[in-house]
Amino acid sequence: MTYDRAMFATLVGGYPWPRRTRRSRGSVDDRLKAVLDDQLEAGCGLLTDGWIDCPDPIGWVGSALLAEGAQRPRRLRPLTVDAWTTAQQLAGAALVKQCLPGPYSLGRRLAAGDDRRPLTFALADELAGELVDLAAAGCPFIQVDEDAATAVTDDPDERRLFVDAQARLLAGLGPEGSRPHLSLAISGGNADAAGPETIFAPAYDSHLFDLIAGPDNWRLITHAPLERGIVLGVVDATATGDDDAALVVWAIGYAASTGRGIERIGIAPSGSLAGLARVDARAKIGLLGDVAGRVARRGEEAIAAGLDPRATDARSAALGRWSGHRRPRGGGR
Repeated sequence: MTYDRAMFATLVGGYPWPRRTRRSRGSVDDRLKAVLDDQLEAGCGLLTDGWIDCPDPIGWVGSALLAEGAQRPRRLRPLTVDAWTTAQQLAGAALVKQCLPGPYSLGRRLAAGDDRRPLTFALADELAGELVDLAAAGCPFIQVDEDAATAVTDDPDERRLFVDAQARLLAGLGPEGSRPHLSLAISGGNADAAGPETIFAPAYDSHLFDLIAGPDNWRLITHAPLERGIVLGVVDATATGDDDAALVVWAIGYAASTGRGIERIGIAPSGSLAGLARVDARAKIGLLGDVAGRVARRGEEAIAAGLDPRATDARSAALGRWSGHRRPRGGGR
């Protein structure tokens, strides 16, 4: 099972969880179902478990791989397969992705200096088994979170370390079509200094970029291989208040205008929503779901007329307004 749906809204990963109270002693599954329902009601096309009670995924994965002061990481059991399986069962027909911190970001958190390169590679080798287990369980979409890619810059050693770590991470999976959809997510800043030859060297199927804290990531998007999907982090995950739907639509149109097409575009918050109140997080994903739905139905005149012209068709973009459908000359229908 892989993910191949066009134009969708999704979370980056984190989402505010309903809190347990004395009056409400719901199980973990009850709280997970509430988070999944929020996403479904908002119109998200690809769901997450919101990192159940896990405010620091990098710290949690690092502790699991380096348990009890171990010098070398070791994955004693699958880390996320059970959580993904439960979420997918509760989601029914909707598809759930699994997010996982990447080896480069883990290495920067857990080691320093000369120890970082071997530790990063060892982490990649262990996490490669996690990806294989998720694929075997039927997970359709795996998102690898490498926020520390913003620190790669133009250092050739860092660039090489990033690329080699990703290659080791993906080594156990088969070619495209026989594996889950693999997405590389970068939030929290600009990664453009690493260069497109670094960011797009690993064999991912899509890339998620934070365009709020990292607006220069647009430079990377314009150089992305056209066969790869792009998920636009265009709704501010850190601030409350109204977001601009017109800006989201413009971003979709601009990203699609390079020849990629809207069918390879997704939209998301700029990062984890876990730090927001649930009511504010709902509003943000509601906007994303609404825009994704409207753009997906852009062939309908009543919908298209309300969209930014650059997100509809080339003629409308040239005119700066939606032009409607024209009948061919000669009286044809």
